[in-house]
Amino acid sequence: MSSGPPGGLSAAPLKRAPSRGRRIDYGLLPELVGYQLRRAQARVFADFTDVVTDPGVTPGVFGVLVIIDANPGLSQSALAKAIGIERSTMVAVIDRLQGEGWVQRNVAAHDRRSYALALTADGTALLDRLVPKVRRHERRIARALSPEDIATLIGILSRIAPD
Repeated sequence: MSSGPPGGLSAAPLKRAPSRGRRIDYGLLPELVGYQLRRAQARVFADFTDVVTDPGVTPGVFGVLVIIDANPGLSQSALAKAIGIERSTMVAVIDRLQGEGWVQRNVAAHDRRSYALALTADGTALLDRLVPKVRRHERRIARALSPEDIATLIGILSRIAPD
């Protein structure tokens, strides 16, 4: 059993304590694609919540609403696969969106064991209100990028996480 502080932290004094105003050395982190993606994701999510202030709407919820709208009748399983989450997690997401009155489950005509998803009238109205806000958010986060930069970035990210 370890005799040091919990979490594996060392109680030994720092060799050189960072001073106020001194830039932090991030070591190799800036070279790592994953680190840069995580930093960008944090900024994107923060801006999304600044622009899209509708209660209960996150980037994930927006994405689910867009996909259901574009694919009426889509099954929960197909939706889960499309956005890369577990089916059990998707059930909880759809439960919540159905509880909000934004999504409805209909028994699928081709398989009575599965549900066909569709937006409700309230879900469609919400999405109609969200799209201009999300477009504004996109302009804000991409303001330092040219149209060519945006196309290149989307292409690169699509190779990292293909459909």
